[in-house]
Amino acid sequence: MKTIFSGIQPSGTLTLGNYIGAMKQFVELQNEYNCYFCIVDQHAITVQQDRMELRKNIRSLAALYLAVGIDPEKATLFIQSEVPAHAQAGWMMQCVSYIGELERMTQFKDKSHGKEAVSSGLLTYPPLMAADILLYKTDLVPVGEDQKQHLELTRDLAERFNKKYNDIFTIPEVRIAKVGARVMSLQDPAKKMSKSDSNKKSFISLLDDPKQIEKKIKSAVTDSEGIVKFDKENKPGVSNLLSIYSILSGRTIDEIEAQYEGKGYGDFKGDLAKVVVDTIVPIQEKYTQLMESSELDEILDRGAEKAQFTANKMLAKMENAMGLGRKRR
Repeated sequence: MKTIFSGIQPSGTLTLGNYIGAMKQFVELQNEYNCYFCIVDQHAITVQQDRMELRKNIRSLAALYLAVGIDPEKATLFIQSEVPAHAQAGWMMQCVSYIGELERMTQFKDKSHGKEAVSSGLLTYPPLMAADILLYKTDLVPVGEDQKQHLELTRDLAERFNKKYNDIFTIPEVRIAKVGARVMSLQDPAKKMSKSDSNKKSFISLLDDPKQIEKKIKSAVTDSEGIVKFDKENKPGVSNLLSIYSILSGRTIDEIEAQYEGKGYGDFKGDLAKVVVDTIVPIQEKYTQLMESSELDEILDRGAEKAQFTANKMLAKMENAMGLGRKRR
């Protein structure tokens, strides 16, 4: 069985875009692949975090993974910092990385632009991301388009390590979803939906209450034409809403267009709000139950133990290949 690895930073509540673009698909993938889902808290500290808020976000993200349908009997869910092999392997991957290639990373350039001081961790976190993936002999990494460059670097580093030291790493393939990979902002459909957007009306959080969800969808940008039709170039706002409707309802865009022929955006948005609420409310109910029980911590303990067992075996191979430590008899 092939292995999938995915990591999400605990930097705020997940959005509907995260659910459609990643987590909804993770639930399906766990039935076909050996899946490792990691809460990458060490990546989060490349920028300053409030420690209490970070810890709260870590548990919250873990609960959301389970609430959307991740089954701990099928997939391994764990926290990155609870498996020390990640940081150890990350340092070793830094040592096979070049400063020039790290400085060319688009996200580093974007996040450091105009800043007076930038954490060195912001520059060097791609090798840690590579270590996250390579420790588990990962075959496939499901990512959005914005992470494709980092996956290309991971492949380069794995190939470089294999050539310089020993051929121990599986070269991972990128898996980008064909549908729903980019859910766009409700207020600016030219931008991806993001939890870091300063305009709170631009995204739907998985923890928004039904009234907030309805309000955000009803205020979503459309156009003056009043026709429910999929046309990304000329009707990006309506097309984005149609994509969300189609993915969450399981109906085709053609079917939805036919349903709203001759009707305005009011009916369309009202029904879409109901579809979104019907999807999110059961997730929220399960989330609340998990946050109030000891079950969540027990699942994360088991996940860390299982991940550590696998990661330590690869770490030992890496150390042996690079000549670290003493050779054991």
